[in-house]
Amino acid sequence: MVAVENVRPTRLELLRTRRRIVLARRGLNLLKLKRSALIVEFFALSKEAMRLRGDLKQRVARGYESIRLAEMMEGPTRLENISLLLPTVRPVAVTTKNVMGVKTPRVDRGGYRAVDPEALLDLPTSIHESLRHFQGIYEVVLDIAEKENALRRLLQEIEKTKRRASAIENMLIPRLLATVQMIKFRFDELERDSFSMLKTVKRKMSEEEATALAG
Repeated sequence: MVAVENVRPTRLELLRTRRRIVLARRGLNLLKLKRSALIVEFFALSKEAMRLRGDLKQRVARGYESIRLAEMMEGPTRLENISLLLPTVRPVAVTTKNVMGVKTPRVDRGGYRAVDPEALLDLPTSIHESLRHFQGIYEVVLDIAEKENALRRLLQEIEKTKRRASAIENMLIPRLLATVQMIKFRFDELERDSFSMLKTVKRKMSEEEATALAG
């Protein structure tokens, strides 16, 4: 049984409830459009994240191959000593961006470099290449993290929008429609009562008139 709002059965309340139904249906349509747009954005972003993961797999394979080559040419001891001299990774600068009304983190492209180029000037070519490969891996990992974080937030917003739309469609609108029916039913009752009372009054008046004529 659909719940009915606790309102007075007046014509003003009937008008107000009907306006609320119109607004609720408009809101429902907007939520459904928003959810559809979010889903489209989610799948587009998911496709991009999948492409990046495939790219990462290839980059990692090339990176490890370059490390093995550098170790063969320079020796493991020198490779380890050089790694200790390299600067640490700079902090990642993170801002925010708006994706379909959802705020997601954005890695600032100009704000990070895995290795300072000046540190590469005196390094052997094989090690230089290894560092270049792994800097690319570092950047792709950040891209994937950015995309997957956005995917999680988009999915949360999709579920939130779905719940809101469902509440309006399956709870609010049926309740408002039931309220309209209740008010109209009360109006019908009042009309029947008024009609019955009018008939009674007319009958009594007729009886009193007949009695007066007879007297």
